[in-house]
Amino acid sequence: MDILDTFGNTISNAFETLKATDVLIPLSIIILTPIMAHLVSRAFFRLETTSMRTLDITRQRIARNVTIVIIYLVGLSLLMYVIPPLRALAVGLFASVGILGIVVGLAAQDSLANFIAGVTLALYRPFRVGDRLKILEDEGIVEDITLRHTIIKTWENKRIIIPNHILSKESIINYTIEDNKILACVKVGISYDSDIGLARKIMIEETKKQPLVIQNVPLRETLVNTPGLPVVRLSKYGDSSVQLKLLFWVADRAAEYRASAELNESIKKRFDQEGVEIPLPYRTIVYKKDIPKPKKVKDSKARRKQKK
Repeated sequence: MDILDTFGNTISNAFETLKATDVLIPLSIIILTPIMAHLVSRAFFRLETTSMRTLDITRQRIARNVTIVIIYLVGLSLLMYVIPPLRALAVGLFASVGILGIVVGLAAQDSLANFIAGVTLALYRPFRVGDRLKILEDEGIVEDITLRHTIIKTWENKRIIIPNHILSKESIINYTIEDNKILACVKVGISYDSDIGLARKIMIEETKKQPLVIQNVPLRETLVNTPGLPVVRLSKYGDSSVQLKLLFWVADRAAEYRASAELNESIKKRFDQEGVEIPLPYRTIVYKKDIPKPKKVKDSKARRKQKK
């Protein structure tokens, strides 16, 4: 309570001792600081709209946020400097900076963690504004990166606001950090009685008809000695079906979803026409010997014979 009383008395004495001419400078600082921050934000926005590279946009937004924070800190410092009572109060606060630092650190540890993580994201750039990401089971496009959080626009046109310190700890799938192309996969199960060669031929033909599929793109080094895509491989033997895996290239993540959905439909229709079965799961039960009938069933049949 003594500290609060001292602070209140200092503020009151400050306004009592201020002259009319002394009010102009602090008032000017209070008015000019947000105006300056707004002008800097507008300047960065114009620079962002004229930039054609996504990497520059990411750096500019982080630089804009840092610059605005610095402007407000400088304005606050000037305001305390031009008012002598507040200047004396600031000196007293800095004298006890150790205790104050501990208190502020405990109260704002999440904010500080987000700030440090935001600066780290700007330096190492695991993703940029406009990149397509998948994180925490959510997927979308990075819309903005601030010093506190990152905004991701999902496919449902919703905005996910994720604190930066969470992004710095989670694994992120970035679909556009170097190459937008996606190696897509469609899995189809056919019955054991169906012709694998015919099924493969149908799947390849339907894939070559699909306009979103990029034709004749070689596989990467992880799948060497394989001809150009699209290609169909037998992936595994299931309980009731043989699983075939169709691999093909598309331009980006959005094209992958649409092409996969359309190929699933067209392949199903061709399989129905050509007699290739996509079986339902089923089980075959084999008894090694006849199961003895329950004793109650035998007794009930004997009673019926006696009644007759």
